[in-house]
Amino acid sequence: MAEKKISIIDVAQKAGVSTATVSRVINKNGGYSKKTEEKVMQTIRECGFTPNGNAISLRTNRSHSIGVIVPDITNEFFAKIVHELDIFFLKHRYSLLICDSNEDYQLEDMHIRNLLQKNVDGIVYISGQDEIKNIGNIQSVPVVYIDRCPQNADVLIHSDNKAGGYLATKELLKKGCRKILLMRDLRYASTIRNRKAGYLEALEEFGVPYDESLEISIFPEYDQAKEVLERLLKLSGCYFDGIVTTCDMMALACVHVLTKAGYRIPEDVKVAGFDNISLSEFCNPPLTTITQDTKGMAQCAGKALLELIRHGEVKQKRTVLPVSLEVRKST
Repeated sequence: MAEKKISIIDVAQKAGVSTATVSRVINKNGGYSKKTEEKVMQTIRECGFTPNGNAISLRTNRSHSIGVIVPDITNEFFAKIVHELDIFFLKHRYSLLICDSNEDYQLEDMHIRNLLQKNVDGIVYISGQDEIKNIGNIQSVPVVYIDRCPQNADVLIHSDNKAGGYLATKELLKKGCRKILLMRDLRYASTIRNRKAGYLEALEEFGVPYDESLEISIFPEYDQAKEVLERLLKLSGCYFDGIVTTCDMMALACVHVLTKAGYRIPEDVKVAGFDNISLSEFCNPPLTTITQDTKGMAQCAGKALLELIRHGEVKQKRTVLPVSLEVRKST
């Protein structure tokens, strides 16, 4: 015979309190003493009682879940942010529903609809759109945008990408480079535009004119960067003395292609990446790169979203986190 499932009534009877008190303790609604809370929680543990999440959600209109939309969960940078978000929200008794949009705004819209149907309490949104096309769909739920900067985003947390592009380029200029190839993501994301702006600022500061032949736009993938640089070296030779890329995977491809072609790094060509992924430290030579504060970004986003959920507003709508230059042997 199946064992009887423990109910909230059983917990209340054993603890010697009302079912309403047990409900208030479970939902942390207050109106009870510390002693009563401890007694109820001890009884819950002893009984092995598990609250019905669906019932709580229907009763309180809260699911205690947070939707997270990322462009590419296989990208280490985004994976680090999701990891830190999970740590943050678990401390506040929220679970994450993670959605991978694959850099497709139509998939973003589909994920938004699904998250709203699941009654999420809020959304952390890394969007591939320059402007959210169907923003009306998500105005009924608190949203915090991170990393990318859509024009119509309200609450936004992002890194100082312009400073990152500037620091990486300046590092090469300080070491004597004057023909610096910019290998950039071809998409129009705000992060990439700002990294290029930092590159241009550093060139101007050192009196080096911008040369459009030293800018290459590709998808930010190792294989494509490898193929493009191999073709470039075959057609034009090494007409540059430095490379700045907008992500580390492209920089790693450049290091491998140049080394295979017989060029010395950093003696012949200096290379700097962006994001400080794990592989950047262990390649040969170790890669100079820009570090973003993924933990700080996740925590700022988490705190802002909780403010929106609890109070309906947030004091600071724009947060820009500093980046840092990690100098290694590739420069």
